[in-house]
Amino acid sequence: MNAAGVESADHVRSKAAKSRPTLIVFFCTVIGAVSQILIKMGAGTLSHSSPIAMLASPPLFAGYALYGISTILLVLALKHAELSMLYPIIALTYVWVAGLSVMIFHEPLNFFKVAGIAAIVLGVGVLGKGSKK
Repeated sequence: MNAAGVESADHVRSKAAKSRPTLIVFFCTVIGAVSQILIKMGAGTLSHSSPIAMLASPPLFAGYALYGISTILLVLALKHAELSMLYPIIALTYVWVAGLSVMIFHEPLNFFKVAGIAAIVLGVGVLGKGSKK
């Protein structure tokens, strides 16, 4: 910040560049959760478990493709940030999968699942705060 308390354009760009890997990994958690839901949907439609049948199932194929995209994005994010800061964010995938499973598959949500989700969110928050310099 300068004497007037205004951040310079370079400082703002630097902060944005540092947060970009975190945003990418957060986006990966959403993509990963959607891919898991599609894989579950596709698995339910299989009459037999051959590799050909798995590739011919549109939900399975889409789930695998999204999982691959998520992996590529994760590699790009890890290139520019600390693994110990980014990797815990991936645990948020469990939160999204639990929520989507309740909405799409009508799976029950009990006290223990809610407590686990809360622990994950709290843990990611604590680890995120601990990694900032």
